[in-house]
Amino acid sequence: MKTIVIRFIFIFYVVTLLSCEKKLNLFPTNDLTAEKVFATPLGYKQALAKIYVSLAVTGTNGRDIPAEIVLDEGSTGFLRQLWYLQCLTTDEAGWTYSGSTDPIGMHQMSWTASSQTIAGLYFRCFYLVTLCNNFIKESSEDKVASRGISGTDAADIKRYRAEARFVRAYSYWVLLDNFGNVPFTDENYVIGSGVSPKQMTRATLFNYIEAELKAIDEELAAPRTNENGRADQAAAWALLARMYLNAVVYSGSEKYTEAIVYAKQVINAGYTLHNDYTQLLLADNDRLTNEFIWTIRFDGTHTQSYSGTTFLVHGQAGVPAAMTGTNGSWDCIRMTEQFVDKFNSQDVRGQFWTQNQRREMDVLLGDARAGYSSSKFRNLTQTGKIGPGTDAGGTFVDVDFPVFRLAEIYLIYAEAVVRGGSSGENGTALNYLQALAKRARPSNPNAGGTAVLSADYILDERGRELFWECHRRTDLIRYGRFTTNTYLWSWKGGIRSGTAVDPKYNLFPIPAIDITSNPGITQNSGY
Repeated sequence: MKTIVIRFIFIFYVVTLLSCEKKLNLFPTNDLTAEKVFATPLGYKQALAKIYVSLAVTGTNGRDIPAEIVLDEGSTGFLRQLWYLQCLTTDEAGWTYSGSTDPIGMHQMSWTASSQTIAGLYFRCFYLVTLCNNFIKESSEDKVASRGISGTDAADIKRYRAEARFVRAYSYWVLLDNFGNVPFTDENYVIGSGVSPKQMTRATLFNYIEAELKAIDEELAAPRTNENGRADQAAAWALLARMYLNAVVYSGSEKYTEAIVYAKQVINAGYTLHNDYTQLLLADNDRLTNEFIWTIRFDGTHTQSYSGTTFLVHGQAGVPAAMTGTNGSWDCIRMTEQFVDKFNSQDVRGQFWTQNQRREMDVLLGDARAGYSSSKFRNLTQTGKIGPGTDAGGTFVDVDFPVFRLAEIYLIYAEAVVRGGSSGENGTALNYLQALAKRARPSNPNAGGTAVLSADYILDERGRELFWECHRRTDLIRYGRFTTNTYLWSWKGGIRSGTAVDPKYNLFPIPAIDITSNPGITQNSGY
């Protein structure tokens, strides 16, 4: 890890960011030293922009993560790699191709410590951690004062610092969820000191993230008052609620009551469900601040990347250009028939693309027609126009990705109640499930009656409501259905009918290159 972190230190001083003013109202920096970058309040805001934009792109004026670490730049973007690990490994999605840069073995659960797909997410998260650590160090009260910054400007920078701590906590949560015990650094770690980062246990990292999110609560902007794409208190509450729902997996202790507490805080912050589910992932979804809590923002002109929602819009197999508002489908992503069967004919959420597609994923690789696809992600506005930020070539899209939205919080509340958390109410939980059911089946006046307050219903409802939004693997693990034979889907374990796999696959391996770089790291069991 020491070698890799040292390589990453160049990122803050030698890269030039793409302009992202449309989406974040921030102007990234291209300064070369910390003294220049952080000399002014504007410099601090530019540096904050670098953190946020690094969730959206693979590089700015060159790639962020060197080829010695991850060979293909396309395998270094945050959202695409997270999607591979969270969705492609499950019943939600299969992949068509088998080229050298494709995520081979992810759906079949045959990955190894040498998988570039896995390394891409791992090192992207540590890239973000390194950026945040540097910002947090440079934005201490002493540093800010020494640069002659005071008053309102200093107060703004204090808020920026809290946001950087949030993004760091979120990045560590992704590592916690996917890799378990990982190396740890914070703003006190001295790069080049000769001391390798120490590995932190999963339970200890859980406690650290929890403490960080609580510590910054008063310093973040109030819910729904920050600029789009920037974190606020509700984003931190949402992450706490999500973590607490999975606390048994992460730490061995139940925290369902805590999940309810923080879910209620988000719900009471004034968010509402958007009235039309089919409009959630469109080109003008930056307007949906009623339901969206925190998003990764994309713009087809200013944040061009093949690893963001551009990948999700184009990847949908068979969906024509006119439907997606792009220059066409890449014929990549389909769904297993087991997942399709979770939707009834009245449910609008699947948005299945069936034309020239067969329902059964009877072939995994090489046949893009095997399995229904979906038109959930489209680079069209609510009025059917092509996204305002789309590039002239029709490739890069303007669809923002919701990391947290109200529907998930409703589902967290309901599941935590079912699992025995106190301070929640059965009636309230059922009301939330009914609200989602009514939106999902607008043609059925009795749709609310289809909701059931049970764990199995909630798991399936999470699948229907949140599919392709990077939740499914975590959900199946929490329910004990990811690696076991309790639930099988096409090509699970590399078998057409599906099969149980080694429980080691509940965690991804730490990339081999990091094991080599830091002998103090212990590989996850079984790899």
